Amino acid sequence: MLDQLEQLATAARTELDRLASGDALDDWQRRTIGRNGQITGMLRRVGELPKEERPQFGQRANQLKKELEAAFEAKAEAIKAAELEQNMAAGALDVTLPGRPVNRGRLHPSTQTLRRIYQIWADMGFQVYRSRDVETDEMNFQLLNFPPHHPAREMQDTFYTTNPDVLLRTHTSPGQVRVMREYFPEPIRVILPGMCYRHEQITARSEIQFHQVEGLAVGKGIRFSDLKGTLINFAHRLYGAGRPTRFRASHFPFTEPSAEMDVQCFLCDGKGCRMCKYAGWLEILGCGMVHPTVLRNGGYDPEIYSGFAFGMGPERITILRHGIEDIRYFWGNDLRFLEQF
Repeated sequence: MLDQLEQLATAARTELDRLASGDALDDWQRRTIGRNGQITGMLRRVGELPKEERPQFGQRANQLKKELEAAFEAKAEAIKAAELEQNMAAGALDVTLPGRPVNRGRLHPSTQTLRRIYQIWADMGFQVYRSRDVETDEMNFQLLNFPPHHPAREMQDTFYTTNPDVLLRTHTSPGQVRVMREYFPEPIRVILPGMCYRHEQITARSEIQFHQVEGLAVGKGIRFSDLKGTLINFAHRLYGAGRPTRFRASHFPFTEPSAEMDVQCFLCDGKGCRMCKYAGWLEILGCGMVHPTVLRNGGYDPEIYSGFAFGMGPERITILRHGIEDIRYFWGNDLRFLEQF
């Protein structure tokens, strides 16, 4: 049996020398020195030998197995190096060829508008204040002068949670009360950007989620003329110096008096077109003086302090600016639309 072992080892070495691929090497290892290989099989037959021959046979078999394992490792390294050299030669890189262009990412059109709005208000001394998306009914409605069963609540179809007192904010205005309670008694000049949510039918003009940028200024001696001057300055920075603006009376429960602000259509210069519905004006935001009740809920005495607030929709501003006909494009993730910006 010892002679048979030696012949087996000699044949295995000869076969190993001829191998030239990793697959063939793995097959050789499995058949020769693997768990069910020929050498391992010979070791398992040591019990068939007379007792006096077993030590010599076992010692020689283990020695041959170690030699074959070492030869296998050396051959594997040689084959690996040869295959690597062959692959590099076959796929050599020609550095003189022009490189492939790298597609650059772009900012979402809403993000571009938001950043422009941030920049303008920062230049005017307003800080960015972040408020929460999930609000209480008290913060979202009651403290903003929307008592229960107030008809204005019907204008904002609300996403309620399983707790009827917890909801997704329908506007960024709850941040007004939060920032007043945090800053009191200091003067306030902040904008409050964020996402709002309303349970509405999704159409070309309405979505269930949209950005809003709230603005708030509170201090002593603030008047409606300050509101008008500030917003006119903002409109000129955003739409171009000298762009005509106008204010129309409106109503919001948390401001008194309230107004809506329009800018002259920048596509037709007030002559009338499809974008402005032939009115010559584009509505861009709502605003007003902070209602005394809201000031009081924020901790400020309305006999001493006053303030103004405004709210605008970046998606609406972007739609008007670029003539976008469907608000659903903002959330559709269609690269054909997004790559235009």
